[in-house]
Amino acid sequence: MAEQASIAEATMTGEGVRRRDFINIAAVSFAGVGGLAALYPLISQMAPSADVLAESSTEIDISAIAPGQAIKAVWRKQPVFIRNLTPEEISAAEKVDVSTLRDPETLEKRTTAGKTNWLITMGVCTHLGCVPLGAGEGEVKGEFGGYFCPCHGSVYDTAARIRKGPAPKNLEVPPHEFSSDTVVKIG
Repeated sequence: MAEQASIAEATMTGEGVRRRDFINIAAVSFAGVGGLAALYPLISQMAPSADVLAESSTEIDISAIAPGQAIKAVWRKQPVFIRNLTPEEISAAEKVDVSTLRDPETLEKRTTAGKTNWLITMGVCTHLGCVPLGAGEGEVKGEFGGYFCPCHGSVYDTAARIRKGPAPKNLEVPPHEFSSDTVVKIG
C-alpha cells in the first residue's frame, strides 16, 4: 500500500509525467530518424547520374566554321547543327512572310541578339525524330537551302523553319549562350 501511495505521490508531483514525456519524445525522434534514413536512398536515386550531369552542357569552338558552313555536334546524346549563315541566307530568311509559315518564327527570334549569323538548332526532325541532311559538306539541303529530312521529305529553310512536308514544327533551338566570340555553350 505504501508503494502505491509513493507512486501516486510521484505522479502528482510530475516526476512520472516527465519520464513518460521523455520516452515519447525519444520514440518519436527515433522514428523520425528512421524514416529519414529510409527515404534518403529513395530520393537520392532520382537525382541524375554523373554521366548525365556531364552532358548537361557542352562548349563548342565555332572559330573554324566559315560563313555558309555548318557542323554537327552532340548535346545530350542528340545531334546539334551549328550554322554560320551568309548574308544571302540571312536576307532570304528575313524576306519570308512569317504569317505563311506553319510554325511562324522570325530569324531574329531563332538566333541570339547581335549574333544573327549563328543558327544553332537540334538536328532532329520534328516529325518522327530522323536526322535531317544539310549540315555536312555535299549533303542535300532541300529546295529552301536549309535542311532536308530523307525519312519523310520534310524541308526546312535557311532559318531551320519547316516549309514543306509532314513535320509540324521548326527545328528546335536549344538553350545556348556565347561565352566569347568563338565559343558557344549549349545547355
